[in-house]
Amino acid sequence: MAGPLKGVRIVELTSVVLGPYACQMLGDLGAEVIKIEPLTGDTNRNLGPYRNTQNMSSMYLGCNRNKRSVALDLKSEAGRNAALEIIKTGDVMIHNFRPAAMQRLGLDYDKVKSVAPDIVYCATYGYSKKGPYGDKGALDDSIQAASGIAILQSKVEGEPRYLPTVIADKTTAQNVVQAVLAALFHKERTGQGQEIEVPMFESMVSFVMTEHLWGQSFEPPLGEAGYVRLMAKHRRPYRTKDDQYIALLPYWDNHWKTFCELSGRPELVNDDRFKSMRERLKNINDSYRITGEIVAERTRAQWIELLGDTNVPMMVVNSLDDLIDDPQLTASGFWHEMDHPTEGRLRMSGPPINFSKTPASIRLAPPLLGEHSVEVLQEVGVSQDTIEEMLAGGSVASANQANQR
Repeated sequence: MAGPLKGVRIVELTSVVLGPYACQMLGDLGAEVIKIEPLTGDTNRNLGPYRNTQNMSSMYLGCNRNKRSVALDLKSEAGRNAALEIIKTGDVMIHNFRPAAMQRLGLDYDKVKSVAPDIVYCATYGYSKKGPYGDKGALDDSIQAASGIAILQSKVEGEPRYLPTVIADKTTAQNVVQAVLAALFHKERTGQGQEIEVPMFESMVSFVMTEHLWGQSFEPPLGEAGYVRLMAKHRRPYRTKDDQYIALLPYWDNHWKTFCELSGRPELVNDDRFKSMRERLKNINDSYRITGEIVAERTRAQWIELLGDTNVPMMVVNSLDDLIDDPQLTASGFWHEMDHPTEGRLRMSGPPINFSKTPASIRLAPPLLGEHSVEVLQEVGVSQDTIEEMLAGGSVASANQANQR
């Protein structure tokens, strides 16, 4: 069965994680994705371990399945014209260049709209062009800093820290997918394309401040920003008696009652500090501290046996390697393996969304740089003579040429 976006063509001009991850998700949903790369390739092609081909590293492999690769020099007239010929055939174009860069390349919305009037044109980059930061460069770390994530870490670490995951890139990528799907729905109804802007900074401030706006939700404010439970210094996985860790959160009142009674501390149910969810929030550090002390009295296995069949939220703390053999992920078919023509057997996470009629799928292995350059240019009507001239002149590269650079 085909995915829900079968028949939709996405033209991708992105690199690193944000854009490639968004376009991979759209590809998993059935869209045809054509990835236009510079002759040197997506910068992430060379980040992480690789097996046979240097520019097929782990970071690239994680964000670029279900795509075809075309390697073009967009600074050349022939390369730019070829890109426009490809874009003409697309339903959606997604890029993560800064606005001024797209103006210089001649691939801004007005130029693209002049050759593809109904295109859904999605730009995703650091900061909205409506503001003074509009043409600043940005990477995940700088957006974590600007959006408040790094300072939140200081509440538990004592100084600002970055989360050890590219949360800004991947969260903004989800917004890109949401925006593109909404624009495609509008286009289906009206026949009209449009320009979309999905900035990282604004996306992440929205993400962070959903719960952390707190007292600043009101005007005048009723207090400072910041959800106090999440910033409590004792909020962490708890160490058990056998030096293992569990995540345990007796959050609602019935959770707290069950936890206290089964752990042999029934007097805490009616303790004035903890007798309701509101009171536990006021005394959150005491609540977390005492929970941690109780957890330390039993082994992890004992806690799983004691609370495993209750409604108290509890889970073991997995290492990254533990996830490979996690029984839930194994049973749900989350991990996929496929044979790559040059890189051998690969493991990758599958699409996490399940459709009953139009399932997402992995159909194409991550492409070699320029693997589909000639094929795609032929499909969009570029003559063979022009393709040969471009190959000779260096404005396009085939896989053999690109991977010899």
